[in-house]
Amino acid sequence: MDYDWSAADLAFRDEVREFLAAKLTPELRRAGRLATSVYPDHAASMAWQQILHERGWAAPAWPVQYGGCDWSLTQHYIFTRESTLAGAPALSPMGIKMVAHAIIAYGTPEQKAFYLPRILTGEVFFCQGYSEPEAGSDLASLTMAAVEDGDDLVCTGSKIWTTHATEANWIFCLVRTSRTGKKQQGITFLLIDMRTPGIEIRPLVMTSGEQVQNQVFFDNVRVPKSNVLGKIDEGWTVAKYLLVHERGGAMAPYLQAMAQEIAVEAAEQTGPDGNSLIDDPAFAAKLAEARIRTEVLEILEYRTISAMSRGENPGPASSMLKILATELSQKLTELALTAAGPRGRVYQPHATAPGGPIAEFTPPADDYRSGEEWQAVAPLRYFNDRAGSIYAGSNEIQRNILAKAALGL
Repeated sequence: MDYDWSAADLAFRDEVREFLAAKLTPELRRAGRLATSVYPDHAASMAWQQILHERGWAAPAWPVQYGGCDWSLTQHYIFTRESTLAGAPALSPMGIKMVAHAIIAYGTPEQKAFYLPRILTGEVFFCQGYSEPEAGSDLASLTMAAVEDGDDLVCTGSKIWTTHATEANWIFCLVRTSRTGKKQQGITFLLIDMRTPGIEIRPLVMTSGEQVQNQVFFDNVRVPKSNVLGKIDEGWTVAKYLLVHERGGAMAPYLQAMAQEIAVEAAEQTGPDGNSLIDDPAFAAKLAEARIRTEVLEILEYRTISAMSRGENPGPASSMLKILATELSQKLTELALTAAGPRGRVYQPHATAPGGPIAEFTPPADDYRSGEEWQAVAPLRYFNDRAGSIYAGSNEIQRNILAKAALGL
């Protein structure tokens, strides 16, 4: 395969760079660079989505007839890479990058006409209702019941780790409509209006201090059968299709930018001996290894793009890339926590009566990379990233997939 960009690719890259330079305000860039996870500040994310929608770039991976872009796979990668390097805030993945693809593939004409344009504008904002207290990695064990009653399904149960449930006005859920046959059978994919009576949201405080995740309770919530995506009892097929999109994406640019930030910060932080952290051979070796692995990941992503551009099935590549990217991200957040030094802490002294003086935090006016702002973000990213090897199918499950699909075990 040829790893060089074509002249057309380079021209497109320049077009994207010009757009980002013109449209990314300092406020949006700040929201992007200070994000503690893949979910940035909600208001900034929606503002950036509106700007992208006006350009026609909010959902480039959608089919053109629904508002997508007629881009090559290489162009999709370039757009993601340049947006990441420019510090653009991410868009919430649940609507545009996840459920929208399931609606396009399995939705009725009426469902497509209602949801897709509203997802683009942000009028419909989805959260994901998959995991339950007793059904996480083994998702097929879910028990949230949906009982048929005339033209409705009456839902009772709960979902947990529901990101942005307090911001969302719709949720896509997997519910149990039958208990016969294998546990993967009898599951239905359902779209539920979060304003329906009987829904209660309880925020969960994460170790980072954020209230991004939630538990959602459903008490006899009536949902029209017209909100079923696909067929009743056949939602597992829809869910598997959606999961491919959840695991996809270009992670190497984001990780490369993170590694560069760590290198800059480690060079500027000096210890009592006057030496910088980057001069520590042990730390420097760990960072060098991580940076090499980001380059390897990028090459593997290029190979996957090349195969898909030729119409080939990349096979278990999505599982392999998911494992590599999430575990590398966890390693980098560990190094960032080290580079942040003693100011990289989650402790909130304003809520306590401490027994000694607390070092003041003074955010710099502009360059966060050389100031305390970067140090304050490091522990929050560290705690958030612990979930990376669990969500979208745990890495243990991904290794099982590779063992079967690639090694024939």
